[in-house]
Amino acid sequence: MAARILLVEDNEMNRDMLSRRLARKGYDVALAVDGREGVDMAGSGGYDLILMDMSLPEIDGWEATRRIRASGGPRVPIIALTAHAMAGDREKAIEAGCDDYDTKPIELPRLLGKIEALLSGTA
Repeated sequence: MAARILLVEDNEMNRDMLSRRLARKGYDVALAVDGREGVDMAGSGGYDLILMDMSLPEIDGWEATRRIRASGGPRVPIIALTAHAMAGDREKAIEAGCDDYDTKPIELPRLLGKIEALLSGTA
C-alpha cells in the first residue's frame, strides 16, 4: 500500500509540481492550501508523513506544526519546506516539532531520501 503524504503548500505551481512528482514515485498525496486546512487534515489522521511549507496564509507552517504536535494524535513525521534558508531555520523547524527540513527550490532526489528515511524509521 502506498504511503500517504499530506502536502501543505499555498503556491499552486509548487503544489502541483511536487504532488505530481511524488505520485509518480508511488505516493498517495493529499493537498492542503493553507496552515489551517493542514492542521484540520492532519487531525483527521491516516497520513504517514507531512510536508509542511513554512510560509503559509491563515496559520504559518511553524504554528501549524506546533498545533499538530499539541493535538496528541499519532506522531507523524513532518518535513519543513522553506525558501528562506537562513541560519538557524533548521533548528527553528526542529523546535517547532518538525523531524527534518528541506529548502526550496525542491531537489526531488534529496527530498525523496529524507522522506524514505523517515518512513522507514532510519532518519
